Amino acid sequence: MNKRRLGRGLDALLGREQGGYEASTLNSAELLHIPVDQIDPNPFQPRRHFDAVEVSALADSLRQHGMLQPVIVRQVNDRYQLIAGERRLRASIEAQLHEIPARVFDLDDQRVAELAMVENLQREDLNAIEKAIAFRDYLAQYGGTQEEFAGRLGLDRSTVSNLIRLLDLPEEVQQAVMLKKLSQGHARALLGLPDHDAIIEACRRVIADNLSVRQTEALVSTGEPTPTKTRIRKDEADPSSTPGGGKAPHVLELEQHLCGRFGTPVLIRVKARDRGQIVIDFNNQEDFDRVTAMIRGN
Repeated sequence: MNKRRLGRGLDALLGREQGGYEASTLNSAELLHIPVDQIDPNPFQPRRHFDAVEVSALADSLRQHGMLQPVIVRQVNDRYQLIAGERRLRASIEAQLHEIPARVFDLDDQRVAELAMVENLQREDLNAIEKAIAFRDYLAQYGGTQEEFAGRLGLDRSTVSNLIRLLDLPEEVQQAVMLKKLSQGHARALLGLPDHDAIIEACRRVIADNLSVRQTEALVSTGEPTPTKTRIRKDEADPSSTPGGGKAPHVLELEQHLCGRFGTPVLIRVKARDRGQIVIDFNNQEDFDRVTAMIRGN
């Protein structure tokens, strides 16, 4: 997998790679065996849902083999607070273990929040809305630009921006993403619609008809998930459309390329031969300034 996409990882933020914590921080990380009932959950945990079946399977493994990889904690007053390893902590509670191995780091709230996000970014099952909420809350709490924040986690700025924009979707659509009825690609496509009512209506149709991301993009762009059959005179045929009247694959591919280039949804609307529109979406002043600077070649 692309390491850049996944972020810097726990090793980097804990100082095991250049740019992380100082060696003195690593040397001070004790390995202790701590009673499970002395460890509190991470208050900055971005994950809202833990699969009960997976936790039970891990608990069975812990009963047989014990915990081989320590969790990461920090001391808060006379107790410990989890930084990374909540799935293992939950499984150890279910397995009724008395104590578990833990690395103790002296970290502030900001670093704990970053580590919680990095740990979960490296898991494929953390849904896009959970990531977006964690990113938004971090920026609200600690400030800074999206670009600065992305750099701290080793992500592209467009990745952070595109995820946070998903929080502009209606609550019903966000819930559909969290319940895995919609993918992040579906959700991003729906942002191209003009208002919440249109987004909700399209979302329900996508789920009911089990539309693909490509079909959802077509639904947003043309009002139909598949090309509609229309009669077109041969001398008026549009080379950017399919024989059925929908967007040609190379046009859809170009849309995807431009979305990645500008870090925001882009729609190509073909009205007639050699005529149409390219619509570049922006969500805030920062997006507008960045896109216009790219167009100007700055």
